[in-house]
Amino acid sequence: MSHALLFVYNADSGLFNAMADAAHKLLSPQTYSCNLCKVTYGLVNERRAWRTFIESLDVPCTFLHRDELRKRYPHLEVALPAVLRVTGDTPELCIDAERLNGCTDVDDLIRLVQAQC
Repeated sequence: MSHALLFVYNADSGLFNAMADAAHKLLSPQTYSCNLCKVTYGLVNERRAWRTFIESLDVPCTFLHRDELRKRYPHLEVALPAVLRVTGDTPELCIDAERLNGCTDVDDLIRLVQAQC
């Protein structure tokens, strides 16, 4: 059975939230709560190495913010950020928040996704 990957940011969607997140990453990066965002994006743009990696995968990838995840899967309880494997109606945890938060850069994250998903 084929699957897809669902990457979920520990941040809410929307322009205001994106601007607030960029400011937070710039002014207080050590307290920024979404390491998935921190390692895959600069202040506003997605890192090229990450985009190239995602495009090279043989599975569909979707990216959601925490508010979007709650709307799509209201009964799913998972610490964020997270990477989920979707094979049916309910996603399963592929990479948990603790492991994602341990990534120091995009290369760490790429290796983790390759090994776990």
